[in-house]
Amino acid sequence: MVLQLSSQASHGFRNASSYDTYRPSYPLEVVDDLLAHLQVKDVPNARIVDLGAGTGKFTELLAARDEKYHVVAVEPHEEMRKALSAKGLSTVDVLDGYANNLSSLRFATDAALEEIHRILIPGGNLGMIWNVEDYNAPESWEPTTKWEATMKEIMWSYHDQRPRFRHDLWRNVFDKQVSSTPFTIQAADPLFSLPLGEDSTKFINWLHPDAIWGRFRSLSQISILEGDELAVGLGLDSADQFID
Repeated sequence: MVLQLSSQASHGFRNASSYDTYRPSYPLEVVDDLLAHLQVKDVPNARIVDLGAGTGKFTELLAARDEKYHVVAVEPHEEMRKALSAKGLSTVDVLDGYANNLSSLRFATDAALEEIHRILIPGGNLGMIWNVEDYNAPESWEPTTKWEATMKEIMWSYHDQRPRFRHDLWRNVFDKQVSSTPFTIQAADPLFSLPLGEDSTKFINWLHPDAIWGRFRSLSQISILEGDELAVGLGLDSADQFID
């Protein structure tokens, strides 16, 4: 079976340098808490697989820790993988691969979940972490500022028929591991325990006004758009409205 990225992901993340420049890193206290929940905090030389590592925003934080983790960073996008490899992280092995055979940027499938479970050692844990801007968040999340609320309306008005974190559909693959009746839950043998443990932390990432557009354009569904197509995607009549 030949696996490949969708054309949108392949094209949308082609500018890995811009992605790495404008995407924020993760607060250190959040990383610390996540590793504690995964039971690898203060565990020297623990082996961690960073799946969908991108340009290494999370990977480099793992590599810098005192535990000296051995990190296997798996990333299917060639340009993203090159950007990560160029960072020269000595305790990180960078591999080409997909979630459903570790050899999609979309992990929330039955096949991906089964493969993740297969490679975990007994007692190993799965953790997931996202940086979610107010304008790219689920509809129920309240934006912090008026301009982010406006941008959020734009994002939610743009439909390309692809599920993203903001749609909250990724939970379904975990929930359907067990039936919803009390009787079948007792007999079920889910790959990962439910309910999922969750936490969130608000933080501010300051950007120069000129950098906000660069950050917005690093979103794959926006990056692939140009000219009038981009304008329509953002709820404008034409590209002329970009001009002051």
